[in-house]
Amino acid sequence: MDGNLASFDVCIVGGSISGNYLCYLLSNTNLKIIVIEEHEQVGLPFQCAGIVSQKLSRLIDLPKEIILNRVKTAKIVGPSGVYIKLSGKEEPYIIDRIGLDRLFFNKIKLNENITYIFGERFKSFKYVRDNHQKLVLIETSKRKLKAKMLVGCDGPLSSVAKSLGIKNKNLYATQIRIKGQFDENEAAMFFDKRWKELFGWIVPEGKRIYRIGIASSKNIVNNFRVFLNRINLNMKQKIDQQGGLIPFGLMNKLAFENILLLGDSACQVKATTGGGIIMLLIAAKYAANCIKTCFKQKNFSKKTIKKYYEIPCRSIIGRELKTHYLIRLFLERFSEKDFEKLFQIIKTTKIENHFSLYGDMDFPKALLFQLLKLPFVISFFFKFLMKNPELLVRLLLLIFFKVEVES
Repeated sequence: MDGNLASFDVCIVGGSISGNYLCYLLSNTNLKIIVIEEHEQVGLPFQCAGIVSQKLSRLIDLPKEIILNRVKTAKIVGPSGVYIKLSGKEEPYIIDRIGLDRLFFNKIKLNENITYIFGERFKSFKYVRDNHQKLVLIETSKRKLKAKMLVGCDGPLSSVAKSLGIKNKNLYATQIRIKGQFDENEAAMFFDKRWKELFGWIVPEGKRIYRIGIASSKNIVNNFRVFLNRINLNMKQKIDQQGGLIPFGLMNKLAFENILLLGDSACQVKATTGGGIIMLLIAAKYAANCIKTCFKQKNFSKKTIKKYYEIPCRSIIGRELKTHYLIRLFLERFSEKDFEKLFQIIKTTKIENHFSLYGDMDFPKALLFQLLKLPFVISFFFKFLMKNPELLVRLLLLIFFKVEVES
């Protein structure tokens, strides 16, 4: 090999929250780390609705200035306009997402073992041998470098994942920030067949500013126009607009020879909401532990990375992400009448208490199990599955054989 190539222990591709937090978790080691970020600044472009559970403050030391607002109520609106309101202990945060992305970057940017490179794209990698050791030779848009480990934190369109034969299914998302007169204590979700893969949202940022957006697999511009008309929005108060992609589906493979995937590149995203911050922060802790173990053992094999990273991730967040995905499969097939019937059940049987006691926007399994103990809930879903036999087949394949088929 060319001995003049810059050499690093770890190369992290992507300088948003996943890459920065992982880098922060490794900053107390002597590892030589390089972070490759294609944009010129950390946190830009802003592409997130920014609603996160209170677990965020338990996972990280969260500065008060990053919390812009708290919401007490979730308003869920069906296609016909019928809605329910749910509240509980969750009271999630509305966060400054740019500030969160920059939080850990600012903590580590002066660390002499960490190098940030901005305005560069990851292009490709290949395995090479150097002094009888397997390394990763990485080519960016401006240079080549070598590393013992490569981490893909480069988002929904991850070039690292693509190089490994992994490709996300993504939803298109668009959002505006606007001055408005909605409820500042309430986050609203609007369901419709036209954007069946997710929902339209109104998220109160605070100070009468709202983040209003939608995500769907197609016709995003027209669907967004329909949604804005539906909520009678006055566009004269618009502040700015963002767009992006949201990974959609089950969590990807995470472990490869000398390489691992983290965050959106790994599809560590909740299919019910499109959020992934809590999941990626948990996964990053496993990733950091795995990387430290690999260097301690001088073993960077797929088997080792799978043991210390992928298997723990699948046992903790993977199961919950699968539950989110199963819920999403149901919601995609809900008709207007199905929403109305479900809302009627929730209102008339007073099972809101279950949402207060067991509701968790990140880990829904406990709530789901409690609801499925109730006869009227079982009856509703049994009738629903009888009307949608193809869904039943997909559920059985996913649950018992861990196989997914396209709808």
